[in-house]
Amino acid sequence: MPVKKETEPKPEIAKVEKKLKTPVKSVKDEPLAKAGKRSAKAVKEQVEKEEKEARKATAIEQKQEAKPVKTVKPAKSRLERRSKTYREKAKLLEKDKVYSLSEASALVKKTSTTKFDASVEVHINLNIDPKHADQNIRDTLSLPSGTGKKQTVAVLSDNDSEATKAGADIVGKENIFALLDKGKLDFDILIASPSIMPELGKYARVLGPRGLMPSPKSGTVTTDIAKAVAEAKAGRVEYRVDSSGIVHLAIGKVSFSEADLSSNIDAVLTSIKSNKPASVKGAYIKSVYLTSTMGPSIKIDIANL
Repeated sequence: MPVKKETEPKPEIAKVEKKLKTPVKSVKDEPLAKAGKRSAKAVKEQVEKEEKEARKATAIEQKQEAKPVKTVKPAKSRLERRSKTYREKAKLLEKDKVYSLSEASALVKKTSTTKFDASVEVHINLNIDPKHADQNIRDTLSLPSGTGKKQTVAVLSDNDSEATKAGADIVGKENIFALLDKGKLDFDILIASPSIMPELGKYARVLGPRGLMPSPKSGTVTTDIAKAVAEAKAGRVEYRVDSSGIVHLAIGKVSFSEADLSSNIDAVLTSIKSNKPASVKGAYIKSVYLTSTMGPSIKIDIANL
């Protein structure tokens, strides 16, 4: 068979190679076309594009090499991000130590970081699932030493004089309904007689989200108005577990004595223990912490509670 002679490079290819000073790939194996992707013009443009991208990549590499490397500072701990006052107060607590109730009551007064009379809060983590109806714990109780907060009590009853005599701050259906129509909730507790509850139903959307809707379970729907007002003024509080099964409750002020704080915490724990669901197995109370407003938390030894 006759052997095919290798064809000489076309003049167009030679011109492109000479101008770019680099051999044009793929054009030696495939003949150039008059037009299209394999034409001399198209090959030239493709080579120029590749060279431009190569120069761009080289410039980026050189820029990155010349750029000084930033030193990454280690992230600060949660305690280091706190204020100077908080860090000083936190030094009074020993890390990973659990305190007795009396020790915690004394320390919570010393670790307060505010200039005002801060509230003292107790946070109790329970081994429950609030999604189950029988484990959605909720109750009211009167704190032996009060809350330290002046409560504004409004009363809806058929006998305004009785409510006023008992110490209610706002009385009268007309006055209270006028406030509710304007969206003004200038009271902390609302007590109502059972006979007035049907009239109060239309304000459920205003009172409900703020926890002010009277209910028999919380003791704010009653015929004994005088007793309800006296308890509310003395320090009646309501608690309810959140979605994580934790009870958050203010039980006094930093200005309270250690004995008063301890008695209030005891009352809360007694109430919670009495509401233990029958379906809960194992340890009921997982942890108890005591803290002041914006102060460090103190873990309480639950073994001796």
